[in-house]
Amino acid sequence: QVQLVESGGGLVQAGGSLRLSCAASGRTFRRYATGWFRQAPGKEREFVTAISWSGGSTYYADSVKGRFTISRDNAKNTVYLQMNSLKPEDTAVYYCAATNGLEWEPRTKYDYWGQGTQVTVSS
Repeated sequence: QVQLVESGGGLVQAGGSLRLSCAASGRTFRRYATGWFRQAPGKEREFVTAISWSGGSTYYADSVKGRFTISRDNAKNTVYLQMNSLKPEDTAVYYCAATNGLEWEPRTKYDYWGQGTQVTVSS
């Protein structure tokens, strides 16, 4: 079993930065790829980015490429999402999730989810 807890959300002005953290419990977490998703009001949950269990591979949605960076520290059982040049359209609840599958974009491929953290970007 893996439990995930997100933190680091908040209110920021457009152009600002935030760093989200996803802290995991469970010794097997380091075997899972981890993704970040987000869900804005009235919209479906969408893929943002993911990282392999080793940290050697990453993948980003086009909407965040060049602005967001995912990383992980397996010694701390934590995955990070550095978000720079934030835009109002980045406003959403951000979720981290873990998968032992090879497909990272479909949310249905993820086995474990956190409760989410709110990110609000004001214009």
